[in-house]
Amino acid sequence: MNGKRRTFKEASIPALSPLKEPPWRSIPVTLSPLGVTGMPQKGRDMMTLLLLLLFLCEAQSWAASKPNFVLLMADDLGIGDPGCYGNKTLRTPNIDRLARGGVKLTQHLAASPLCTPSRAAFMTGRYPVRSGMASQSQVGVFLFSASSGGLPPSEITFAKLLKDQGYSTALIGKWHLGISCHDPGDFCHHPTSHGFDYFHGLPLTNMRDCKLGEGSVFTAAFRLLVLLPMQLIALALLTLVVLKWLGLFRAPPCAFLFLFLLATLLLGLLLGFLHYFRPLNCFLMRNRDITQQPMSYDNLTQRLTADAAHFLRRNAETPFLLVLSFLHMHTALFSSKDFAGKSQHGSYGDAAEEMDWSVGQILDVLDELKLANNTLVYFSSDQGAHVEEVTVKGEVQGGSNGIYKGGKANNWEGGIRVPGIVRWPGVIQAGLEIDEPTSNMDIFPTVAKLAGSPLPQDRVIDGRDLMPLLQMRTQRSEHEFLFHYCNSYLNAVRWHPPNSTSIWKAFFFTPKFSPEGANGCFDTHVCFCYGQYVTYHDPPLLFEISRDPRERNPLTPTSEPRFWEILEAMQEAAARHARTLQDVPNQLSLGNLMWKPWLQLCCSSLGLSCQCDREDQDGRHSP
Repeated sequence: MNGKRRTFKEASIPALSPLKEPPWRSIPVTLSPLGVTGMPQKGRDMMTLLLLLLFLCEAQSWAASKPNFVLLMADDLGIGDPGCYGNKTLRTPNIDRLARGGVKLTQHLAASPLCTPSRAAFMTGRYPVRSGMASQSQVGVFLFSASSGGLPPSEITFAKLLKDQGYSTALIGKWHLGISCHDPGDFCHHPTSHGFDYFHGLPLTNMRDCKLGEGSVFTAAFRLLVLLPMQLIALALLTLVVLKWLGLFRAPPCAFLFLFLLATLLLGLLLGFLHYFRPLNCFLMRNRDITQQPMSYDNLTQRLTADAAHFLRRNAETPFLLVLSFLHMHTALFSSKDFAGKSQHGSYGDAAEEMDWSVGQILDVLDELKLANNTLVYFSSDQGAHVEEVTVKGEVQGGSNGIYKGGKANNWEGGIRVPGIVRWPGVIQAGLEIDEPTSNMDIFPTVAKLAGSPLPQDRVIDGRDLMPLLQMRTQRSEHEFLFHYCNSYLNAVRWHPPNSTSIWKAFFFTPKFSPEGANGCFDTHVCFCYGQYVTYHDPPLLFEISRDPRERNPLTPTSEPRFWEILEAMQEAAARHARTLQDVPNQLSLGNLMWKPWLQLCCSSLGLSCQCDREDQDGRHSP
C-alpha cells in the first residue's frame, strides 16, 4: 500500500475557513452619496477612491479564495482495482499519486449499488428513494434515451448551488439521469437543467449494445419475448401439420397464415431493435446538441479528457466545478491503441489503465495552471465491480472488489464499498487513511459549504460535511446510521454507535447467488431485490463489519450477547428513517422506463437513420 498510514492522534492541520466574512464588510467607515463624511472634499474624494480600490482588491481576493472542485467518478470500478487499495498487477500510478497526496477513505460507501440511483444520490446528497430515483421493479436503471423518467427538476444538485455562487460548472462523460419529460425539447432532466453550464458526453450509459460484436444486455429479454414465442409458434405449426397428416384435425389455411405472420412480426421486431438500438441510444451530446450518432469509441477517452483539460484552462481565473464522469469500467469495455493489449488483465485492465492515464492528464493540467493547491480533487466509483460480467468465451470483464463479498447490484460490501480519495494540498494532510463510514452523498454538503452556499432547508439532506473528518478535527464520521437500499427496498442498516469502535450491519434480506456457491447472480447477470430472487431474514442477518468485513460469520444470540439489543436499535433507526420519507413520483416506473418515440433525439430528419459525426476524432476540443 502506498503512503504512510497515519492516525488521528497526529498533529492536526489548522482548519480552513473559506466562509468567513470578507474583510471589507467590517471596515468602520461611513459612506455618503458625496463621499466620506467629516472630511474636506478633496480628502473625501481620495478616501473614496482608496476605499473603492480596497473593495475591488478584496473582492478579487475573496473570489480567488473559493476552492475549485474536480470530481472524478468511475463506473463499476471495484475497490480492489487501484494499486493504492492493494492491487499489485493493475497499473494505476495516477490514482495512486492522488491517494499519496490526499486522504484514502477505506469505508467509503455508494448510496446504491446501481448506476442511476447511486448517481442521483451523489448529485443531490439524498437517498435516491427521496427523489423517486429508486425502482420498484427488476429494472433499476434507464435503458433508453427516450424514456420520460429522470432526476426531477425539483431536485437540487451541488452544481446548481455552485452555479449560484458564481462557479463555472461542467459535466463531461456519463450522465444516466434522464433527458426529457414530455417533449424532446424540454430537456427537463438534462445536465444543463441541473446546474451544469456545459455538458459533453453520453446522456444515457455505455452498454454492450453500443459496441458492435460485444453482445447485448437484452439477451434474457430476447429469449423471453422473442425466442420462446417463436418456439411455441413452431410447435403449434408442427402440431397442426401432424394432426392434418393423421387426419385428426384439418386446420383452416388462415391459421397457418396467422402463425406465419406472427412469427414474421416477432422476427422483424427483433431485427429492427438490433439495428436501431445503437444509433437511437448510444450518442454523444455537447450541451443540448447531438455531436455523434451513433457514438464512436475511437479515441473516446482522449476526446473527453482533452475537453475536460480545455474547460480547466478556459476557467483558470474563475472558480470552477468539473465533474469528469468516466464511461470506464462499464461494459462494453474499450481502450485506444495506446492501451489495448498492454495490461495483465485483458480488456478490463486495458480500459482501467487508460482511465488512470486520463486521471493523470487532469492532475497534470492542475499543476501546469498552478491550481492544485486551490482545488479539491475527489475520486470514486458509482458502485462496486460487476462480478457477473463474463463473456461467452470465459473472459472476465468485471473488476475486483478485493476481499469483499458480492458486487454491483447487491448490498454486500463488494457492491457498495468503493474507492474514495480526496486531495487538497495544504488543507488536507497527505497520506492519511480513514476507516470511518462515509458516503458518496457526503460530497454534496462538503462542496456546498466550501463554496459558501447554504444547504437547502426545504428537504432532508442525508450527506454530511466531510471536512471535519478529513482535517482530523473529529475522529468520527457524522453517520451513526446508514441505510442500504436495493432499488426502493430497504435492504440493510449500518450502525456505528457513539463511543464504540464497532460497526454493525443488519440485512433484512439477501440475494440468492446463483449457481449455488458463486459470488454473484450469474444466472440473471445481476441480483434482483424481491420475490424468488431473495432470502428474507427474521431476525435480520447481523454482522460486525469492523471485525468481519468479508461478511462470512453472521452473529447469533449465542455468539453476541447484545444481539437483540443491537437489532432493536437498528430497527428503531430504520423506522425513524422511514417516517422521513415522502411519496414522490416513481421516475423508474414501467411507464417512465419504456421507450417513447416522440421523445427520441435524432441528429437527422431522415426517419430513424440518425447518423452524424461532428466530433473531433483526434481528441482536440472543437471550438
